Amino acid sequence: MTATVPTLSSQYDPSQTESKWQSAWEDNAVFKADPDRSGDPFCVVIPPPNVTGSLHMGHAFENALIDTLVRYQRMNGRNTLWLPGTDHASIAVSAILDKELRSQNKNRQDISRDDYLTRAWQWKEESGGTIVNQLRKLGVSVDWTRERFTMDAGLSKAVLKAFTQLYEEKLIYRGNYMVNWCPASQSAVSDVEVENKDVDGSLWHFRYPLTDGSGYVEVATTRPETMLGDTAVAVNPEDERYQEMVGKTLTLPLVGREIPIIADSYVDKEFGTGCVKITPAHDPNDFAMGQRHNLPMITIMNKDGSMNENAGQFEGLDRFEARKQVVAALDAADALVRIEDYQHSVPYSDRGKVPIEPLLSTQWFVNIRPMADKALDALDNHQSPNFVPERWTKVYRDWLVNLRDWCISRQLWWGHQIPAWYAISQTNGEITDSTPFFVAESEQAARAQAVEQFGENVELKQDPDVLDTWFSSGLWPFSTMGWPDQTAKDFQTYYPTSTLVTGFDIIFFWVARMTMMAGHLTDTMPFETVYIHGLVRDEKNQKMSKSKGNGIDPLVLINKYGTDALRYTLIREVAGAGQDIRLDYNRKTDESSSVEASRNFTNKLWNASRFVMMNLGGATPENLGEPDTTKLELADRWILSKFNQTVARTRAELDKYGMGEAAKTLYEFTWGDFCDWYIELVKPRLYGKNEDSKLVAKQTLAFVLDGILKLLHPFTPHITEEVWHTLTQAGEDSYLAVQPYPTVQPELVDTELEKDFDLLIGTIRTIRNLRAAAGVKPSAKIEAILKTDDANEVRVLEATQIYIKDAAKVETLTLGGAALPANGLDITYTTQQAPDGTATPSTADETDKLPEIDWGDGVEAIQTLLKHPLGYTGQAYNAAKKPASVLLLLLLTALGLRLAAAIVSGVNTLPPIGRFFQLIGVSYTAWFGGRYLFKAANRRQLWNNTTEFWDEVVGTFSSDRIEHDAEGSKELLGIRDTRQMFAGVFGTVEVLIPLTGLVDVDALKQKLEKSLAKVEGEMKSINGRLGNQGFVNKAPERVVQEARESLAEAETQAKLLKERLAML
Repeated sequence: MTATVPTLSSQYDPSQTESKWQSAWEDNAVFKADPDRSGDPFCVVIPPPNVTGSLHMGHAFENALIDTLVRYQRMNGRNTLWLPGTDHASIAVSAILDKELRSQNKNRQDISRDDYLTRAWQWKEESGGTIVNQLRKLGVSVDWTRERFTMDAGLSKAVLKAFTQLYEEKLIYRGNYMVNWCPASQSAVSDVEVENKDVDGSLWHFRYPLTDGSGYVEVATTRPETMLGDTAVAVNPEDERYQEMVGKTLTLPLVGREIPIIADSYVDKEFGTGCVKITPAHDPNDFAMGQRHNLPMITIMNKDGSMNENAGQFEGLDRFEARKQVVAALDAADALVRIEDYQHSVPYSDRGKVPIEPLLSTQWFVNIRPMADKALDALDNHQSPNFVPERWTKVYRDWLVNLRDWCISRQLWWGHQIPAWYAISQTNGEITDSTPFFVAESEQAARAQAVEQFGENVELKQDPDVLDTWFSSGLWPFSTMGWPDQTAKDFQTYYPTSTLVTGFDIIFFWVARMTMMAGHLTDTMPFETVYIHGLVRDEKNQKMSKSKGNGIDPLVLINKYGTDALRYTLIREVAGAGQDIRLDYNRKTDESSSVEASRNFTNKLWNASRFVMMNLGGATPENLGEPDTTKLELADRWILSKFNQTVARTRAELDKYGMGEAAKTLYEFTWGDFCDWYIELVKPRLYGKNEDSKLVAKQTLAFVLDGILKLLHPFTPHITEEVWHTLTQAGEDSYLAVQPYPTVQPELVDTELEKDFDLLIGTIRTIRNLRAAAGVKPSAKIEAILKTDDANEVRVLEATQIYIKDAAKVETLTLGGAALPANGLDITYTTQQAPDGTATPSTADETDKLPEIDWGDGVEAIQTLLKHPLGYTGQAYNAAKKPASVLLLLLLTALGLRLAAAIVSGVNTLPPIGRFFQLIGVSYTAWFGGRYLFKAANRRQLWNNTTEFWDEVVGTFSSDRIEHDAEGSKELLGIRDTRQMFAGVFGTVEVLIPLTGLVDVDALKQKLEKSLAKVEGEMKSINGRLGNQGFVNKAPERVVQEARESLAEAETQAKLLKERLAML
């Protein structure tokens, strides 16, 4: 194609750029995986979001992390597959459909199962794509051609195969056990779908009378309604208080049922009264005790949470209404002892959002122990999978050790219907606990088994329940690759997968189930590494949740700041693998300073890229070629060294899942080193006339910018793709997303030069800060004085002085060797080289050749002194150390004063003239004092006028300027520069800028004093708050910490202001 001059718009519009490239990548199948492609496979399966879901901040965070890894590995040459898909979410979809039916005054039983499923699939097609389209807005580099759904044909086939195989291996069974029952969804839920919440409740104490009338026992419960199903009271066999009662019976109040007192070591004799009511059908611990003692198991509740016929007079009441009435009835029967306030943990259904009810029910279970043990063996003996951070390994292991059998049946219609067919013709057309059943992958196969056992007339009915959603999700890493067909190309190429990225809260829901299922069904762990990320917390550092209503909609921030800005923020905020991040957010304005900072970064990259391309004259990095290393100037060598160091650090961090650290490294290099420093340092060359230097600058700019775009692409894919295409003028069939990731060129790394530039940059920054603090106009050229005793620093500052002058707007740069005081500068004279190479004497040398003063002739002596004032002053200063010289100096001073007094006295003897001169003298003295002595600025002007006069008349001050010779030799003369200055320090370099004639020092001083007073007022206020123990003890910890941080910041600011004032 014909090359065009690359251009970028003056402002970056993320919405247009991002949608453009999202469409381009998908339409052109840029991320389509090919098993036959070269390169080591790198495969990630997306943690499938619920088909009912919409994008929340957790999704955005997780997928930004995954996409960063996947894009990095793709650019590294790996044969990459990131497989997308969604989960059918049995409970969530059922809740939506049931709600819709209730709005029509119907329930599930009012329509046929087929009609219900038709509605479900219709809903899935119409609304189920919301989360997928929102993921597209994140710019995820998934292979959309391989998108899967946990109920699609291929995955349904895998579920049937897994279920039947596990059943045949006696790892799946049907039994009547205690389950977690959700009355809202009217379905069993697994242990990991139960969320325990601390609640302020009550503890009710009751009396159960002995049947023989000899007394009573006292029991306590948080669920009084369950006493209707009690079948025993248990005591500890070692509890002497009740040993004689064991074997006796009690009469259950309100019911009249006789129940035994049993002894069981499970009872804690130190807790409460030492007596525990036993309700085997409604408590898991009681269920186990009931099995040990063969107790009756009486269910008193229906599946909707209402009381059944076993509840007697309370039948039909909701469980919580029944609780109130049971307590009232016990009180009326004088069986209520007392009620205590009691905080305790209540299990809630994660989906139904109501307290779960432990319920005895016939369900399907997975015999989990053999599968868990195999996963433990892989972890303990093969360190598979590897957890990042490593601390989650123990959490995962402990979970595997303590697992109970997994209830996998759900009383729902939407999902994978359990492949078990009951011979209902053997049990009067109903499915009962004793009805024979046949497990098979199809009804035809099940019928073949049934006919063989019961004959051709056998009537079959499939189990109405569906499988737990997590059953199919547990197969996700390998079922999506073609299993059970283990010859499938994707399965052979991409399985086991490389990395699973997920949150810690899903280790139990999903990670452990995948490892157990995969270990048993494929004989290998499903992934090499599990990267566990933290949570995204809100602006108050609280966990986001629907119940709190403190979620942050990522789409709002994307629309305001752009996808790349949000992605970069989420990744850069990670302070270490697995750490939670905090997202700043203003709920009134929907603004986030965190995301705004990243948006500013993308703008910075855009504007810097525009500048570079404007100065390349239409050339591309390929046209320009890489810079010749023999022609590199100092700044070029430095930026190339920093670039290669950045490449090395970024790669190292990404290789160990340090995405946050890598993002910070790139931020600092791009914004700081490249945009703020290198571009500024090469501007004079770009605008200059040295064509060779200009070419090297262009080559370096193009090379480094191209590298930055590649380094940043996994983090901010859209803007980098856009800028790269413009910079390189690449064709429509080329994409940055598949370009090679930069590699390190170690020969370009120069750590010593980087240290030198640290000194240079620190010095420039110090000068700039001093200028800003003094209020110097940005356009003004200044004088700067640098002082250091370090020979290496002198070398660096001399070599880089052109950069200092250009970047800090310094007109006169002075480099000295001795420490300079804040308020005055010791003037240094240096030996200058004459044109013939000989040394010319310095002013310091001239002090040894002053003409002798003829003190016998007073007039001639005065003339001699006036011709060489500084020389004799210096001579007198050096001689003042001796007592005789001091006496001589005093004598000369007295002589001068006496002569002046004689002249004035002579004039005053003339009557009219004396009076006239007195009037003039008084008037002039008053005017002079008002004009030159009252204000500091006027006093400085008087001094400047005086020194200029001496310079013109006598010609001595003109030689008192400071210049640094090539040798750096320095000598001190005891004359002080009295100009007021601002001083700063970087390392051991002292930086001074004279303020005289540059700014209004009095105004500056007043401004600093006003600022100091304000800061000291803030410090007093904060100290008052922190000194108040009521505030410290009662205020939220975050508020107290913010106050302490504010105080520390104010103290630092006050110290700086005082230092600045001391200089004036």
